Order: sequence, then C-alpha cells, then structure tokens
Amino acid sequence: MDVALEVVQGESRNRAAAEQLASALSRVVDVGVLYLGYPVLATADDRVDIDALLVTREHGLIALLLSDKVPRSAEEWDEVVAEQDRLYAVLEGYLSRYEGLRAGRRLAVTPSTATVFASNPTERIDLSGEGFYGELGDLGPWLGTLPAISETAEHNVHAALQRVTTIKPRKKRAQVASSDSRGAKIKSIEKGIANLDRWQKQAAIESPDGPQRIRGLAGSGKTVVLALKAAYWHTTHPEWKIAITFHSRALYQQIDDLVTRFTFEHINDRPDPERMQIIHSWGSRARAGVYSQIARALGETPRDWTYASGKYGMDEAFRGVCSELLTIAQNATFEPIFDAVLIDEAQDLPPEFFQLVYLFTRDPKRIVWGYDELQRLSEAAMPSTQELFGLTTTGAPRVSLDTADGAPRRDIVLPVCYRNTPWALATAHALGIGVYRKEGLLQHPDEAGLWKDIGYEVVHGELEPGEPVSLKRASESFPFYFPELLDPADAVMVRQFDDEAAQDAWVASEIVQNLSVDELEPDDILVVLPDTYRAKSRGPRLMRELRRQGVPSHLAGVNTTADEIFLAGSVAIAHIFRAKGNEAPMVYVLDAQYTASDFNAVSRRNTLFTAITRSRAWVRIVGWGDRMKAVRDEVELVVEKGFQLEFVIPTGEELDSLRHIHRDRPEHEEEAVRRATAGVQAFLEAMERGEMDLLDLPPDVRTRLSRLQTDTGGSDASDLS
Repeated sequence: MDVALEVVQGESRNRAAAEQLASALSRVVDVGVLYLGYPVLATADDRVDIDALLVTREHGLIALLLSDKVPRSAEEWDEVVAEQDRLYAVLEGYLSRYEGLRAGRRLAVTPSTATVFASNPTERIDLSGEGFYGELGDLGPWLGTLPAISETAEHNVHAALQRVTTIKPRKKRAQVASSDSRGAKIKSIEKGIANLDRWQKQAAIESPDGPQRIRGLAGSGKTVVLALKAAYWHTTHPEWKIAITFHSRALYQQIDDLVTRFTFEHINDRPDPERMQIIHSWGSRARAGVYSQIARALGETPRDWTYASGKYGMDEAFRGVCSELLTIAQNATFEPIFDAVLIDEAQDLPPEFFQLVYLFTRDPKRIVWGYDELQRLSEAAMPSTQELFGLTTTGAPRVSLDTADGAPRRDIVLPVCYRNTPWALATAHALGIGVYRKEGLLQHPDEAGLWKDIGYEVVHGELEPGEPVSLKRASESFPFYFPELLDPADAVMVRQFDDEAAQDAWVASEIVQNLSVDELEPDDILVVLPDTYRAKSRGPRLMRELRRQGVPSHLAGVNTTADEIFLAGSVAIAHIFRAKGNEAPMVYVLDAQYTASDFNAVSRRNTLFTAITRSRAWVRIVGWGDRMKAVRDEVELVVEKGFQLEFVIPTGEELDSLRHIHRDRPEHEEEAVRRATAGVQAFLEAMERGEMDLLDLPPDVRTRLSRLQTDTGGSDASDLS
C-alpha cells in the first residue's frame, strides 16, 4: 500500500519552483500523486499549462499555478484571478468529457485551484473564498478544508489525466452475448487496462534533460509509454522535430494509431507530420526512415536492402550500412536534424544506429529507448550506454543514466507484464532456454539475478551458479484479471499431428469455433509462422484450408502493405518478423516442430519464445511429425510442474560451452555439419555391425583423428595409430 506522496516530474516551466512545491506538499500530504508540468490542456484557440496537479483521496483534485511575482495592484490581481478562473474552466470542461467523472449533469469530482506565490501578498482583495492565493506555508491548512473523494473517483481521475482511456480498444464487441465466452473474457481484460501503473506513469511523463532508458519484458507497456511521451512532448514543444522509430515495420500501424489518439487527447488535433514523425529505423524508397534522413543530411544516398544484405549478410545488413554512414559522419560537418528521438525495440538495433542518432540529435540529447529485457535469452547483459553510444574524446562515456535526487528518472524498469498471461510467459521462457529439454539447457543469461528483475520469484533453491532452483511468476508481475478470468490449462495448449494437412485442418476448425462460438472477431486471431524464409509458400497452404472452411485470411506483407498486420474481417497470418511487436487475444504458433532442430537451435527457440509472447490470452502451440514430440513433451512438463521452471543455474564454464555448442551457423555451414554428421553416423553403424574397424581408415585420417582427440583432451590416442 502507498504510504507517501508520489511525484511524477513532467516538463515544468520552472523546475526549481516545482521541486520546492513537491517538497512542501510531501510534508503535508500522506498519500497521493503530484504531477509536475502535466497534463497539458487545450481550448479551441490555445493550450493551457498547469504547473502542478495533485490527486489525493483525502483532498480531491487540485490544480496549481506557480507565480514568480506577487500582485500589488487591482489590475495585477485581476490578471491572477482571470488566469486561475481560466484554468478552472478548462479543467472542468476536460473532466466533463469522461463518463466516469460525471454524476448526472454535474461533475462527480469538483476540481480546486490554487495560485502559489513566492511570498505572501501584502495587498489582498476579496476573492469570495474561491481558490487559494498565497505562499507555500499556507497551502497545507487550505488543503485541510477540501472535501475527500471516493476510491472510484480517484481511479477515474487518474485514468482521465493519463490519457489511458484512449488505449482501450475502439471495439465495442457488441456481438458478445454469452457472459462466459472468450469474447466476453477478452472484453473484460480490455476494460481492466484503465490506468498506467506507477512505473509506466513515471516513464511516460518524466522528462529529463537528456537520455532516458525504459526497460521491461515484452508486453510491459513500453510502446504505449513511448507513444504517450512522444504525444506529450509534441504538445508541450510543438516547435521540436521529434522522431519515434522502431525496427519492425509492422509496428508502424500500432504506433501511428497510439500517437494520433494521444495527441488528440492533448490538443484536440492530429499531430503535425512535419514535426512529429513516426518512421522506421532504416526506411525504404517509399517512406523515409531515421537512417535515410541522416544519410541525406550528410549528402549521401541511403543504401538499400539489396546492397546491404549482399555486402554484409542478412543478419548484419543494417549494422553494416549504419557503420558506413557513421564513418562519414565522424569526418563531416553537419547540423543535427532532431530535437528528440524515441526508439522502440532497442534490443534489435545496432550500436552504430544509436551513435548516429546521438550525433544528429540536438543538445541536451533527448534520446529515449525502450529495451526488452531477456528478449534475447542468452544475452550476457543489456548493452551499457557506453556500448550503445560510445566514448567522448577523453575516454568518458557519452551518455550517463545517473539521476540526481529529486530529478526526473533516467532509467525506469516496467516490472508488470500486461500482454502475456503468467502461464504463457513461463512456457515461453521454459521452451526458450530449454528448461525441460531432454538434452539439457540451450542457453541462459549470464546474470542469474535477472530472473527476479523480470518478475520471477524463487520457490526453492538459490540463484547461484551450479545451484538447483525452482522459479515461478511472482503475483505482482501480472495483472489481477488473468487468474480471475482465464484457466491455465486453456491459456496454453499444445497439439502434435501426423502431418501438415492434419495440423492445418485442426487449426482451421478451431478458428471457425473461435469465430462462431467463442465470440472472437477475425482480427482477434494471429497465426504465426516460425520459418520466415518459407512463409510465402507456407502461408497460402493454410489460407486454402481456412477458405475451404469459410474463413477469410491474409498473409501479412503479401496480401497487405508492409506496415499492416491486421485487417477487419480477416484472420492474419504472419511470419515471426512481421508478427514481432504485435499481439492478439488468440495466437496459433504453427509448425512448431521447426524450432526443435539441433541446428541453430538457439535462434529457433528464440523464435518460439517470440511467437508465444504475441498472445494476450490464449496460445496454441501446434506442429507435426516426430520432431514435434520434443516440443510437446516440454510444454506438457511445464504444465505438469504448475508452470514452474526447475533447473540448475549453469556455471560460467557451462555457459561458455553452451554458447559454443549452440552458436548460430549460416545455412552453408549447417549443411556441411549435416553431411559430416551423416558420414560419422554411417561409419559408427558399420563398426557396430562389424563391417569396419579403425584400421580400415586411411593412415592420414587415423593420424588426424588422433591429433583431434589429443587436442580435445582424449586420454588414449594409441588405438587410432
């Protein structure tokens, strides 16, 4: 339970005065939230700034203006009173827009207003008791005269102020008739997202004069927070050129929608596309990106995918072209082109991109990046600011996240996962690192303590190298409505089929059930294809089966633009890179046997992790053939263990070994390993049948095997001579 005043530091006009106000109020207000420099309210002609806004159940809603001068004449008093009256009128009009804050024809919560002077006025006029006009020392007694408000009213005030009412889906779900259908449950879940939690609030509103990092699990609200911050900055600083950027093109639709809706909430207008840019990190011929804008600012022609992948390979393509451009920028004279840059999916972007953004963002370098904790399950650690942004000429880190006492936070962790059920997330992590894999773990983060940072608690054992441990999702790491509305056995299901056709038929019939009985809508459903490179040929085969059963569907990026995933009236099918960054109530992970390969097992398991974590309520992990049995067995063991993860924390040496054994290989190397493995297996089988022995091998082969055994620690090489 909160026991202190929570201070959220927005864009204050006078930060020193705002901090003095916060300090004074913290001594007289036990529980509540004080917003500094937030919200921004709009009239038909202008914008109204609020220096501070206090919300507390004991005293209600109070808007405060900070004045650096004291009125000394009737005319000056008229100006002060008019300013406070205007603030009251705008605030009253704003609150009246929200149904939860109306009681009949009146407001359920009557706002109070106050003007705080640096010192008490010597000349006073009769103000008929409306509002407060005085210095900080007199504010406490005045607050004590204000009426309390209910818990529900307090909740609704925060929802209105934080603009989170716009996050609620526009779907009315009018077709929902059954109170216990899946449609009814997802409707309740969507209603449950009514307020930002305290961490999201800090991340969205707090605005340091410099870089800021926002981190948390996928589904913790980073994209929403970045969109809120972009809209807030665009409103408070319409002259700034702001870019909000991302790695997955499929995020464009979602971010554009969020920023537009949040900006409307602030100023009743669309964002100015010249000043508020929603752009991909790279860009394309049809649409500018951060990289392409920087290239043109340097007088260079942006490199395209064909050039980059041909020269640097698919995995290093963007890093390669960013590195080329960075070398040019470091030896050129130019003017920065951005006032602020917000970066989603930071874990997927190379350091060279961050260094370009740093160079092309004006001081004080307002760069905000959202980072997915444990998105890459074997990462040693999150990259430091030094790794991302580099060093100064004196060898000091360019960017620091240190925060002075009372200043806006520069490093904020979002610990609650709102997208994924605790059961889906535990299953995704178990499969991702291979907790119940027959052959043992595939990967693990270097720092075992990270499990607590991302919302797990220790049931048994210790988070120490070499120690057995049992982990489960902590109750505070997920919202209350998941266990109230959903059944764990239904939230995560796994199915194995004999062949692809049987799998597709089952998936199509389940989707028919989702639409006809479960009261879900077509764009509530997402089918994820793990194998990106074969998606164009694989997707149509499922689409034919869906069409046969009367279900419209589309392959994202093929039947839609590159920036669209969901279409009304059609079920979305997407490969993992299209699906990444998006979510749906019902997710089908198709062809999961693809992730059970011995080759490039880590990247394929990471794909499975990402696919499962697209689900907001239910996930179906399906596949076919013998290889699917391994995936099915692991999921069933997760369920049997009550969604707990039981394993031994690997030592440093074991981690090094895992990273070597399970390192990713390009396709030509993978094929070479396959051929060599087949040859060794044939030789061993011939020896077991007595058809060959070691002496049948050519002498040079025996010599090379002997050297190899010696080099790898073999104890007796004489048998090979």
